[in-house]
Amino acid sequence: MLDEVVLSLFKGPRSYTGEDVVEISAHGSPYIQQQIIDAILANGARLAKPGEFTQRAFLQGKMDLAQAEAVADLIAANTAASQKAAMHTMRGGFSGDLMALREELIRFSALIELELDFSQEDVEFADRTAFYQLIESLDQSTSRLIDSFKLGNVIRNGVSVAIIGKPNAGKSTLLNSLLNENRAIVSEIAGTTRDTIEELINIDGVLFRLIDTAGIREHTTDLIESIGVERSLAKMKEAELVIYLFDVKEDPAEIARQQLALEQQGIKYLLVANKLDAVDESAARERFSQIEGIIFISAKQNQHTTVLKERMLDSVLGGSISTENTVVTNARHYHALLQVKTSLTDIKAGLDNKVPGDLLALDIRRCLHYLGEITGAITNEDQLDYIFGKFCIGK
Repeated sequence: MLDEVVLSLFKGPRSYTGEDVVEISAHGSPYIQQQIIDAILANGARLAKPGEFTQRAFLQGKMDLAQAEAVADLIAANTAASQKAAMHTMRGGFSGDLMALREELIRFSALIELELDFSQEDVEFADRTAFYQLIESLDQSTSRLIDSFKLGNVIRNGVSVAIIGKPNAGKSTLLNSLLNENRAIVSEIAGTTRDTIEELINIDGVLFRLIDTAGIREHTTDLIESIGVERSLAKMKEAELVIYLFDVKEDPAEIARQQLALEQQGIKYLLVANKLDAVDESAARERFSQIEGIIFISAKQNQHTTVLKERMLDSVLGGSISTENTVVTNARHYHALLQVKTSLTDIKAGLDNKVPGDLLALDIRRCLHYLGEITGAITNEDQLDYIFGKFCIGK
């Protein structure tokens, strides 16, 4: 006797995997759980491989490959936005969009293939004008899905934000203000932060990885500080967004030079004037009126930091976030869609140049192949092992 438990029987094909499944609900002791697992293994069972239950569900036709991958995304979801995006795909939203594209293409593909059987008769079963319009429509739909990957990447992985500026500009104070906690040491002594500090903040369902860096100044005799400055510059180049923080009393001409340097390096940035509590706000805004887009805040007094958060969201999303429509969050899907778009471009070029039906059919088959790769209609064992190997153990 190991424990008193509840056994739940899930009969296929209505279970998660589509097979007969028994679930054991034991008491919470890890020791008892391990005893039960050991007893089951001793009687001929084995431990599940990573993602095996979801892989079995896919092989049993309970879900397609895109939906199966969304299960892993749902398990890893750490924001409301990533949860919604994963749920939308897991419930077949993305697969439905792809299925509609594929079915339309298959219908015309069948007519093109039929023409090949009557090549000696010189007949056309597929209306080329209607087919061209379909390809245009599919191309637009594919482009929308490809464009959504930028948003999907933000939803899934978050955004790295480097807080850059001169020593004592208030970078650590800003980090503490955004986090609502004293994470970084704040001091009036310039150069207090010697290394980078990284923290996560959730703004309206999007994760931002805030990186507080050492103050950047050109001349320092302190070896440790100089190493910190080098790391700050490296983080600035790696980050997806840079907050360039400066004292509101700084010379506007100097800030304009820094702005130009950021633009020349192709860095996405926000200019933030800090320590607004120490000056007259109207005068400060007038003083920097020649430089557009500056956000005026007081990190110490938590003044206008909500405006900064809104601008951070806008800078990476370009507007409000919505996961009601399909958002591509998976790099594998994104690269397959790029191949679909290339194939559609080739089909259009073939129609424009009136290429023979057999060449047109090759491009159509290639397009259908990459659409099938996303949903798992076309796959191989190595690919499945790679995809499901990234799951947690079991599920």
